[in-house]
Amino acid sequence: MTPNLVRNLARWPRRLILTTVLALAGPTLLGAQVATGALAGVVRDTAGATIANAQVRLLTTAYAAATDAGGRYAFPTLPVGSYTVRVNYVGYKPREVKDVRIVAGQRRTLDISLEATTVEIQEMTVVAASKAFEDASITTGATSTEFGNAQGGVIALQPGVVAAPGIAPPPVNESYARIHDNGFLGVRDNPLSTFGVDVDRASYSNIRRFLVAGQRPPPDAVRIEEMLNYFSYDYPEPARQSEHPFTVTTEVSLAPWHAGHQLLRVGLQARRINVADLPPANLVFLVDVSGSMQSANKLPLVKRSLRMLVTELRDVDRVAMVVYAGSAGLVLESTPGTAKDEILQAIDRLEAGGSTAGGAGIRLAYGVARQHFITGGTNRVILATDGDFNVGAASDADMERLIEAERTHGVFLTVLGFGMGNYKDSKLETLADKGNGNYAYIDDAAEAEKTLVHELGGTLFTVAKDVKLQLEFNPAAVVSYRLIGYENRLLAREDFDDDSKDAGEMGAGHSVTALYEIVPVGADDALAQAPTDSLRYQHVASVAGAHRNGELLFIKLRYKTPDGTTSRLLTHVVPNRVQRPSTDMRFAAAVASLGMILRDSEYRGSMDINDVAALAERSLGDDPHGYRAGFVDLVHRYRGLAQATE
Repeated sequence: MTPNLVRNLARWPRRLILTTVLALAGPTLLGAQVATGALAGVVRDTAGATIANAQVRLLTTAYAAATDAGGRYAFPTLPVGSYTVRVNYVGYKPREVKDVRIVAGQRRTLDISLEATTVEIQEMTVVAASKAFEDASITTGATSTEFGNAQGGVIALQPGVVAAPGIAPPPVNESYARIHDNGFLGVRDNPLSTFGVDVDRASYSNIRRFLVAGQRPPPDAVRIEEMLNYFSYDYPEPARQSEHPFTVTTEVSLAPWHAGHQLLRVGLQARRINVADLPPANLVFLVDVSGSMQSANKLPLVKRSLRMLVTELRDVDRVAMVVYAGSAGLVLESTPGTAKDEILQAIDRLEAGGSTAGGAGIRLAYGVARQHFITGGTNRVILATDGDFNVGAASDADMERLIEAERTHGVFLTVLGFGMGNYKDSKLETLADKGNGNYAYIDDAAEAEKTLVHELGGTLFTVAKDVKLQLEFNPAAVVSYRLIGYENRLLAREDFDDDSKDAGEMGAGHSVTALYEIVPVGADDALAQAPTDSLRYQHVASVAGAHRNGELLFIKLRYKTPDGTTSRLLTHVVPNRVQRPSTDMRFAAAVASLGMILRDSEYRGSMDINDVAALAERSLGDDPHGYRAGFVDLVHRYRGLAQATE
């Protein structure tokens, strides 16, 4: 027993100490000294739909669980007695059931329904993570420190308590592309930073899946830019008369994890378009119905997700459906939105079985999309799969070339990833990138609703393609800099002006956030560097002028219209002025900090998980769907997991 555990136990109520010790001792000790029973059930909403990842806690004990993809939870070994069961899930009212009696040798079934509502956050006072970053003590919102275990076992809820045995190791057959953290680059030799935007959010929901299951995600599953872009920020939309489809917003504050460093936030906000005003859509659902898709969090969740999308379609939209397993087939001809019942019935008939011929399915889906192509409309294949393509004539390279060719004809690709265990994240991310599309990981029905209902415009309708950013840092103000994330989106400096080079896409209403850590001139750890004789800030005269004008850096942005071949240029000057961070800046810094901690990055600095929690809790801002509150919950889950393995 560690000294920290002893100190914490000394402050706990005696009943909680006893219950925790019994819980962590395991079934052998429990069976020897205490009569036990079991508790299990299903969590649903008031419409009867199951809720995955809901938190189920037995109050005044250390017992907690998280529901699986089918809404199920289980406590297989509980001391006999009476418990109060509390269930929480973001977007629903908490529910408590009192006097739940556990009888020796019996299994009690308790199904619970939750009523949808807005998230309620209790007021409390927290201390800021860095006094240099923000004022020290401010009253704000915070969430509970509840942690779950998707396997239905026991996990500690208090500081210093080790986790119960039996937490499953990370899946061994999942694939992720290797990520090497961006390092600091000196402005003298590297004055330009160039990258393509990324609006994907798959990494965040995939990380959530691991943490809810009581597991630390693989480092290469953590793409910090996708964590940042999962959330919306208060960026202004372009004016109605603006020639550009998005705005550029910047903010500079002090970095919370490194004294003397600065943090730059660059935000792009695409124009929001009401779904009713979107161009007509020609959609082809491409659904993996192979044997690997049989589990509850795969094909059943795919069907539920597609049903959500279909209910949002208009009469002018069309849907076809292609499936693939041992072979590919068209199971629904292109059908107008006026026949929603026919589309929904086709979805309901889907069943899993067989091996996976993904290449054949992709070719057939694109063929159907071309056949019903809508000029001036949205033409898109929506692929739903776990990515485990293991049979078929097409190699990965063949599929990528096909998808690249089809995007030039105006048919784009959206990728929806499902499941765990054999999940192929690296393959699905690549396919979405090649297809001028977006990539989301659907871990539960709430995520499906976020992607296919709340963010439908951005998911389906592209407002700009091949969006590239190039930042030129002023050596009179900056010694070195580091782009946080976007490791697989970096471009060569000459690629910025080359319109043949592919980059990222932005959909209606999408926002993009990028963070840079900056070492300013005069910082204690900064190396003196003399300016060279090239580029905007490199001539001596230009440097002096830039210093007088107070410029920190110069941003250039290129993009093409969805059907265009020639890019347009937009520029933005960032003044050399450090400000008190906004709520959005604080929250983005907290998200990036968690990402660096999960990656065990050498650049994580002085922030620990307690600092991240404090920073996030006081930066919830306007959170109508509870997404930021959900992030705070993940921080607490990781803190419990980290403390359990100390």
